[in-house]
Amino acid sequence: MEYQNPQSAGPEVGLPAAARAATGRTVISEAAVAKVAGIAARAVPGVYSLGTGPSRALGAIRDAVGSSDHAAGVRAEVGETQVAVDIDLVVLYGTPLHPLADQIRAAVYAAVEELVGLQVIEVNIEIHDVFVPGPPKPAASGEARPMREALQ
Repeated sequence: MEYQNPQSAGPEVGLPAAARAATGRTVISEAAVAKVAGIAARAVPGVYSLGTGPSRALGAIRDAVGSSDHAAGVRAEVGETQVAVDIDLVVLYGTPLHPLADQIRAAVYAAVEELVGLQVIEVNIEIHDVFVPGPPKPAASGEARPMREALQ
């Protein structure tokens, strides 16, 4: 969807005459909005990953080859001046879910409204899973001792 950038309607003080008279349209894609929202959501402590099972598996493959998709698990519907965002995620075990969802909403609202310039009308969050980390791996006995102790 596209919208007319309301900030380009009037002349700006301090800009060259050609820039002050310039008009036009700014188009912001749904992918761009989804990427901004995804980055904001991932920054909230307690979020393990974004996306459902299949999209997380694809993300693991992308990570292995050195690529990343910041918009994975995020969908955005862009209107003329407003946007709605849907987020699928996995949380870390021990994180209270409702407060986490509220923190994610606040982060997404702030990032999209500040960086994209669109009004966020809703952020829908679907929690698909809870990640439970396994027990820590003990250090191998030979690695923990200094070399001199290992030889005695």
